[in-house]
Parts: sequence; structure tokens; C-alpha cells
Amino acid sequence: MSPKKIFTTAILMILSLSAMAQRLGFNNKINQTLQYIDRFYVEDVNTDKIMDKGIESMLHELDPHSVYIPAKDVKKSTEALYGNFEGSGVAFQIMKDTINIVEVIKGGPSETVGILPGDKIITINDKPAIGDSITNSWVFKRLRGPKGSHVKIGIKRGNNNNIIDFDVVRDKIPIKSVDTYFMINKNTGYIALIRFAATSAEEVRTAINELKEQGMENLIFDLRGNGGGFMNAAVDICDEFLPEDKLIVYTEGLNQSNEYLKSTEKGSFEKGRLVILIDENSASSSEIVSGAIQDHDRGIIIGRRSFGKGLVQRMFPLNDGGQLRITTSRYHTPSGRCIQKPYNDGLEAYYNDIMNRYNNKELIDPDSIRVPDSLKYFTTKKRVVYGGGGIVPDIFVPIDTTRASDYYIEIRGKGLINNFTLEYVNKNRDNLLKKYPTFEEFDKNYHHLNVEDEFYAYAEKAGIKKNVVKPDWIIQWMSVALREEIKDTTSTLNGDTYSEMAKALLEDPKIFEKVIEKATAEDKKNKEIIKKSNDFIEHQIKGLIARNLYGVQYYYEVLRATDKGYKKAVDVIENGRLFRKMKITH
Repeated sequence: MSPKKIFTTAILMILSLSAMAQRLGFNNKINQTLQYIDRFYVEDVNTDKIMDKGIESMLHELDPHSVYIPAKDVKKSTEALYGNFEGSGVAFQIMKDTINIVEVIKGGPSETVGILPGDKIITINDKPAIGDSITNSWVFKRLRGPKGSHVKIGIKRGNNNNIIDFDVVRDKIPIKSVDTYFMINKNTGYIALIRFAATSAEEVRTAINELKEQGMENLIFDLRGNGGGFMNAAVDICDEFLPEDKLIVYTEGLNQSNEYLKSTEKGSFEKGRLVILIDENSASSSEIVSGAIQDHDRGIIIGRRSFGKGLVQRMFPLNDGGQLRITTSRYHTPSGRCIQKPYNDGLEAYYNDIMNRYNNKELIDPDSIRVPDSLKYFTTKKRVVYGGGGIVPDIFVPIDTTRASDYYIEIRGKGLINNFTLEYVNKNRDNLLKKYPTFEEFDKNYHHLNVEDEFYAYAEKAGIKKNVVKPDWIIQWMSVALREEIKDTTSTLNGDTYSEMAKALLEDPKIFEKVIEKATAEDKKNKEIIKKSNDFIEHQIKGLIARNLYGVQYYYEVLRATDKGYKKAVDVIENGRLFRKMKITH
């Protein structure tokens, strides 16, 4: 296009936008209101702040996902999606007012100069970096910076009281989308994807190819907790699983042309049993992938109903560097489903939906899921699927509420598991790696370390005693159940005295049988909660130690023993019966 045509087109666009603004009354209302406030309000006013609040309010009236991002937050909001940030290349945790380095990014600038996991940051650019004023944002602000810039980090290592100074030259630090991948057994692989970013498709492709080299024939693709990201990343990842010319997703919008996105011939895992794990926090791009795989009968979806975000946002830049991300269309799965859940009752109700699902027992009982027949659709092989609020899995796995004992809630609230494992590894790192240079050796000999006993003593010092099964619990449950049962079954109980209760028992001896039944059931349930909770705590401790010593993969390796969804996926793949019954292509 010639410069003259470009100039003419630009002028026409400006005139068109100006006319639209006039037509919508922007100049008459918003500008006039700001002018009146600026000229006549009783005090000085930050009009930029008012404008920001006004924009946020306008967008909130549209839908939950149209948002305004101020200029100061744009870079931070896009870092994870574009796959990198500029900084020093360490992951840290603040404990007891001290910055502890828990991971050094491989190949990053901190590893290059010799900073190690377990080091403590004492100074940054010769200024103190310890104390109760140190926060995560304080550390981020000082460790991150433009590529090529320098930051001086003072480190305390082990029992050496001398501070070691490192001059770190900041660089681009990759943010991984694939949290981990590994072989479960000789023919089944596992990949966990935590976001859909610019690099996600390439990361997944690399993981698939490396696992195939190790003998992978079947795959578990974990999208639990993945809140989405770029739609094109979801399309590219779906392309790895589907044969050529299959519809992956299509979009429809009032002011946008419909777009139909299909698979190409380049898929790296078009054959082999495929299971996708989802839960109530799997959203947006996660739902595009699981919806397309389900609609084409390519794999089996296991877990709980997904979040229900079927709206597509487009970014519009503002003159001050801020951004508007406005919903421009809805996306549909290949069968025609729009999985966006309702948002007519406002933002608070929308984001409380997950809690409502829990309260309505949906996360525990699949029969509690409400799907209207009017939103019934069919897969390629005529299986029934539903739209209108998330992807309903083929196999339901309830949320595990038995882990949440009072003890676990207390130690988690105080961060004791993370703090203990960090201290334990910092104190024993060299000795552990010398004795157990590989995870396999660590795993085989872990029980000799008696780490759990150390943790329970550590927690008790913090004022939290370990869960134990008390012999007198059955009597306590009987006492509670007795009162409840008598009140429910007799009208003669006027007070709550023992004599009144005894009188009621004499009138109806069968009450006692019901009391024993109730108390026994309650006792059994609580013993099971304690057993499972302690087992989960102990696996978390072992997994966090393994992650700090050998890498994030081994956290998943350890925790899978307590992961119902993971175990169900392995069982379904190894059994194969359900694939045959559902005529799933593999």
C-alpha cells in the first residue's frame, strides 16, 4: 500500500472513531463530567484515578472477563503469557524475615555466578534485605530489572557467617508452562501444563517427543488448575492430538467475523490412549482443549466439571500505555457447545460459583450437576455431551475432603509444612545429596530418615499437636448422638438433664440402638479423616524435600500416591476397557 493510501486510511479511521464517540455520547457525558469535577469540586481531585475507576466500572457492567489494565500493571500481567521476564533467575521464599533461595533457574544469571539453592539473601545492592518489612513485592522490585543491568546480591551460605557478594547480570528468564513431564511406567507418560502461554505449544511438543523416545504409547495430560491463556496456544496443542482437518474451536461475535480453527497434518500424538484431567479451576483454553478432545472422541476426560469460561477477549491499547481487554466473541466446541456459565447475577455471584458447587455437593456427587436437556449436544460418535457451564467429564472424581482435618488446616494456615521442609533441606542438603545422589536412592531410603517425627515435633513447638485417635471418642460421639436422637424422636424431653434423658430412653429403648449406630459411624469417619490427612501431610513433606533436592518432577512423583484423579487416569489407561466401550479413537 502506498504512503498516500496509508495516510488516507488512517484519517478515515480517526474520523470514524470520532464519529462513533460522538454518536455514543462520550464527549457529552464523560468529558463534561470530568470537566465539572475538575473545575468545581470542593477539593483537588486526581482525575486519572477517577477515570480508571470509571473504566473499571463500565467494563464490569459488560461481563466478568472484560478488564482494564493500568499502564503500570501491563508488563506484569503479560509476563507469564509471553514466557519470560527479565531478572536474576532465582525462586525464593521469605521465612522468619529472611529471603531463602529455593530454586536457581538452570542456565540463568544467578546459576552462572554460583548462587545455590539454600542460600540466604542478606543484602541487595549493599542494602539490608532482612527484617519484617521485607515482602515478596519488595524482593521482586529489586531482583528484577532490564536485561544487561547489574544487581549485587549478598549471600549467607550454610554455617558461614561471612557474606559472599555476587554480581548478577540480569537476563531474560524463561517462565515454563509445562510444570513437569515424566514416564509413569514403560508405556504411559504424564505432562502437567499450568498455563497457555506463547511457548506452551512448543513445550508440550518437546515433552511429547522426549516421552515418545522413552517408549510412550499413552498419555495423561493434566490441566487441573490451569486457568487458561492464549487461545492460539490451545489450538496448537489440540493440533498435536487430532488428525488433519478436524474443527478445534469456532468463535462468534456481534461485531466480529466467525472464525473456524482446524487441525493440520503436523500432530505428534494423534494415536495412543489419551486422558485429560480437569477440575473446577480448569478454564478457558483448558476447556477448548478438553472440549475438542471430548467432541471428537479422541480421549477420555476425567475429573470434575470445569470452570465455564467461554468468552474471548481482544486487547486494545490506550494512549497512556494501559490496555483494555474486551470480550469480542464467544467460543464454541466442535459439537456447537458454548460452555460459558451465566453471569447475570453480578461479579460476586460469578466468582462464588465454585464455593456454591461445593456447598451443593457437586464436587462430591456427580448427580448434583445440573445440566439442562436444552443444551444437549453430540460427539462425533453420537455420545451425549452438555453445554452451558463448563466441560462435564466422562468420569467423575470427587474432591477429597478427608484430607482437611483440623490439624492439617492449622499447620497449612501457619505455613509449617513449607517452612519445615525449607529448613530441613537447607540444614541437610549436602549430606542428603552425598548419601542419595539420585531421587531413586532417596525414595528407597527415605523411611530411614524419620522426617515425619521431626515435623510433628516442629509443629508441636509451634503450638499444634499431632492428630491422634482417642479411645474415648466413641463415648463422646454417643453422648452427642444421644441428645440429638432423643430430641428428634420424643416430645417428652422438656429439659436437657440426665434424668429427662433417662426417662426418654425408658419410653423408647430403640433410641439407644440408633445412638450406637450414629456414634460408630461418626467415630469411623473421623478416624479415616485423621489417617488420610496424616498420610497426605507426610507425602507433602517428602514431595517438597524431593523437589528442593532433585527438581519439581519429583514432587509430582511423590504426591501421585495420594492423587485420586491421577490414579483413576492410570487405571483407565491400563485397563483400556472404557476406551473400547466408548469407542474412543486411540
